[in-house]
Amino acid sequence: MRFWKLATAAIVATLLVGCGPPQVDQSNSGADSRTGTLRVWLFDEANRDPKEKVVNAAVEEFEKNHRDVTVEVRYIAVDTRSERFTGAFNDPSSAPDVAEFGNTDLASYVTAGGMSDLTGMIEDWPAATDLSDSVLDTAKVDDKVYGVPWFTGVRALYYRTDVFDELGLEPPRSLGELVETARRIRSERPDMYGIAAGGKYTYAMMPFIWAAGGELAERGNGSWRSAIDGEASRRGVRTYTSLLDPAICPPDQCAQLTGTESVQAFAGGKAAMTIGGDFNRTAVNEGAAGDKYDVVPLPGQRTGSIAPAFAGGNLLGVLRSSDHSTLAQEFIKVLAGKKYQRRMYEAMSYLPTFEDVQDKVAADDPAIEPFIDTLQAGTRFVPSTPAWSEIDAQEILPTMAQRIATGEEVRPATQRAAERMNSAFGDR
Repeated sequence: MRFWKLATAAIVATLLVGCGPPQVDQSNSGADSRTGTLRVWLFDEANRDPKEKVVNAAVEEFEKNHRDVTVEVRYIAVDTRSERFTGAFNDPSSAPDVAEFGNTDLASYVTAGGMSDLTGMIEDWPAATDLSDSVLDTAKVDDKVYGVPWFTGVRALYYRTDVFDELGLEPPRSLGELVETARRIRSERPDMYGIAAGGKYTYAMMPFIWAAGGELAERGNGSWRSAIDGEASRRGVRTYTSLLDPAICPPDQCAQLTGTESVQAFAGGKAAMTIGGDFNRTAVNEGAAGDKYDVVPLPGQRTGSIAPAFAGGNLLGVLRSSDHSTLAQEFIKVLAGKKYQRRMYEAMSYLPTFEDVQDKVAADDPAIEPFIDTLQAGTRFVPSTPAWSEIDAQEILPTMAQRIATGEEVRPATQRAAERMNSAFGDR
């Protein structure tokens, strides 16, 4: 099996977890000092050393070019970020100038008035022309940019090469082929799931919806409305939930599976396929499937196409209260620039957000190619509104999938989900 570098548990938590909006306001200080202490908050890691070495090198380079500036880096726990950011928004004296945060948290922080608009910085930064457009979209609210994508993560299709060889199968090239391949495997290898596809695995279901031409929600007249009950979205939901079937992945065993549990089922040898992220490779390598698997992009609706993947990841942004705004932006250009994105990939396996850097790491590490191909085919994102945190917390989409898997028709299940989503959206 091809070698894969360490991906930390913190990546998974950051890619998947959102938090509610801190209900506070914050005013810009108006000051823009070019000297003094630049305060930076970054997320801590289970093993901080590799990340810290890269960050320290970037700090040393920045301080060398800014003799009257000291960069003070503080590492904060991912699990307590909501409280920390709320405190910073309420008390600018305790706030950092630069902060790392998850892209699913962005809408909440912007609504709270806590983040600076970096649209002008992006427009004036030559390197930004190489940022993946779809990944940059995850840093936008109302078409304004509030962060620089520091790293990203996407999911692709893992499959057991030994099982496929034994049954004379090829990796599926469309979602229709995926369903039939999974059914064939379960028929001939009843000891395995054809594919581990959990009812609570929302990030695996989303590409099916987008590949069918559907949307999670649409914005019109200034507010969001659910689109999960549209015909195209229903087609995607129907295809995904067809995997939760006794002939593929029995509902009594799979309807409750989360994303982590779906990947664990594959890693442990219980499934012939699963949808997993670049950040899941270490877990798979250490399991029963370790040297008997490969990865291809998750196929789309048309043969040979790639399904749009959810683009998780983290951003670096500037707090509105910063009195070192220009310095903060300059520091972000260093730490989130091409040189240090490449080093962060080498240290932490964080996927770069610059397409030219993606090409270089794929050339050096062929195992990353399916994920880079997925990124460059175009990714998608959840609605940029604080309401999404509420929708996610209420498990509206997983509940919908589970109802269908246990016998409810697709139409009423999607209608019920749409009603609940619209209740959360309100006028937002």
